[in-house]
Amino acid sequence: MSQDQAASGEFSADGLTVVITGGTRGIGAGVARGFLARGGRVLVCGRSQPADPALLPAAGERAAEFCQADVREPDQASRLIRTAAELFGHVDVVISNAGGSPEAAAATASPRFHQKIIELNLTAPLHVAQAANAVMQTQDRGGSIIMIGSVSGARPSPGTAAYGAAKAGLQHLVTSLAIEWAPKVRLNCVAPGLVETAGAAGHYGAPETAAAIAATIPLQRFATPEDVFGACLFLASPQAAYISGATLTVHGGGEPPAFLSVPGR
Repeated sequence: MSQDQAASGEFSADGLTVVITGGTRGIGAGVARGFLARGGRVLVCGRSQPADPALLPAAGERAAEFCQADVREPDQASRLIRTAAELFGHVDVVISNAGGSPEAAAATASPRFHQKIIELNLTAPLHVAQAANAVMQTQDRGGSIIMIGSVSGARPSPGTAAYGAAKAGLQHLVTSLAIEWAPKVRLNCVAPGLVETAGAAGHYGAPETAAAIAATIPLQRFATPEDVFGACLFLASPQAAYISGATLTVHGGGEPPAFLSVPGR
């Protein structure tokens, strides 16, 4: 980032190298495109190779690099970070975005189901963070690790109980690692609320149902992947140089208390 950009408050990704897990679609792809558009060099990973390389995130003449990896496996998480270091020469920003969960009743979901959800949403980000920290501690410039959490980690999550618990754990993990790995490495969490992506249409229901849900949000709309990117860019920037161990919530004002909607209140 130039002195002029810093003085104007404009955030730039010029010169930044960024690794994004789960970066081929949804929120991850939006974050990847944002960093590419602002001059960053980006490596995304996924469990399977895209059928068409043209489907990888791109912005203008810049396109993301790809590494096939299942970050639930510690050796593959380490290989992802090694690939980035070899490709870029240094690793500035690592964003753990891979995650999610289908709905399942906690009373009847299998132990294996719960285990896999927690592995993906909590254990895998820890694997990636360990590998990233090992590289960043050797760099003069240190580095920034950003976990993509969820508002589900700070409020009840019926239907996705294991997911919500894992996301709560992710926020706590950030507070602990921010102390252990300082001062070289900063760790923060971005916790989105409801996000509109191509894969979310089935989750929110028919368009009229989605519109009714959006109307309950104070800012009257779902978040976009670009909104999540903006939070990540800020946390990766020099303007956030003294922010570590924090959770930045991106939820449009949150969910109003249910009692406010009771007739006759």
